[in-house]
Amino acid sequence: MEKDKAILLIECPDAKGIIRAITDFLFENSGNIVYLEEHVDSLDQQFFMRIEWEIDQFQIEHGKIGEYFDTLIGRKFAMNWQLHFSNYTPRAAIFVSKLSHCLYDILYRYQSGEWKVEIPLIIGNHEKLKSIADQFGIPFHHFHMSRENKASQEIRQVQLLKEHHIDLVVLARYMQIVTGDFIRHFPYRIINIHHSFLPAFIGAKPYHAAHDRGVKIIGATAHYVTEELDAGPIISQDVAHVTHKDSVRDMVRRGKDVEKIVLSRAITKHLEHKVLTYKNRTVVFD
Repeated sequence: MEKDKAILLIECPDAKGIIRAITDFLFENSGNIVYLEEHVDSLDQQFFMRIEWEIDQFQIEHGKIGEYFDTLIGRKFAMNWQLHFSNYTPRAAIFVSKLSHCLYDILYRYQSGEWKVEIPLIIGNHEKLKSIADQFGIPFHHFHMSRENKASQEIRQVQLLKEHHIDLVVLARYMQIVTGDFIRHFPYRIINIHHSFLPAFIGAKPYHAAHDRGVKIIGATAHYVTEELDAGPIISQDVAHVTHKDSVRDMVRRGKDVEKIVLSRAITKHLEHKVLTYKNRTVVFD
């Protein structure tokens, strides 16, 4: 059986001795390192690191690892750090509207066991995709949204998410702009899939606009949601090549394929704790 592991994500000003201090701390407490990746932003002189180690023989009890690390190392190097454990199963909520391609892809990966995650509910601002939720045995909650009731409905949504102890919100082509009040409950824990290679063609019909311009690539962007619309830190992007022979229908079909792949990559990286945000950018570890 796979051994339980602890994962540290670290961001701090670059300085000599950081890696040695961390690895010595783990070695001295019988931690077996199984993953280590670091990056230095040379412009800002900022250090980033992800380190993972087996904790079956670790000499510090799990509940006190963070306290010991911060006292001995974190404060010394002015670190921002996160500690995660592989035996914890995160809980995700999926938000949808009327388009089903991303939802089907997520639920297939979920049902096949590709991700270590629980999906206790799906939320939709339309009822069209309820049958898909029923098919996978996941409760579906409908929230009709309008300009007049948006604030009160978001309060109800947040309450529902808190009741289900949701760690991650995935906007799987959810055609609503979430407000700052909603976002503040889940900072850097809301992933959106944008139907363009940002920055690109905006609006409700990006593929039509791209087709009218005769573009040769189309793409998709998965990013964390911030209060600035479609400008949050980008986690994953990809493109598909098109030619003058492709119709709008062809481009929509290819675009949906890219959206599914890009969103799944972003979810995977987040669930594996391989993303660090910094100055509205991301460091995404392999």
